[in-house]
Amino acid sequence: MIVYCYPKCITCKKALAFLDKKNLSYELVNIKECPPTKEEIRSWLKWVDVKKLFNTSGLVYRDLNLREKLDSYSLEEQIALLASNGMLIKRPIAVLKDRILVGFREKEWEDAFSPNKK
Repeated sequence: MIVYCYPKCITCKKALAFLDKKNLSYELVNIKECPPTKEEIRSWLKWVDVKKLFNTSGLVYRDLNLREKLDSYSLEEQIALLASNGMLIKRPIAVLKDRILVGFREKEWEDAFSPNKK
């Protein structure tokens, strides 16, 4: 599993603590220093709508006035925008074999990592 996080993000710290408590192994990627590529983001779209990937409460999102502009961008432009700046991406993102988890909601993560999960 790959986990994209921003080290100063409290939500990311909670997600990593959750994974560590479960003794789950992961590759940690600093989303600010090494944002996902356009190809990676495109591959995630089979599990999630592109708009769910945007960090709508982030400073960069607000500075670019994306609340007003995002709907006018094509899908490829939105993907390129996300790949250009990791701080535009909602975090953490856990990339598993059969899905991605966007943001940290403990119940969702608990279900995803349940031993009863296929």
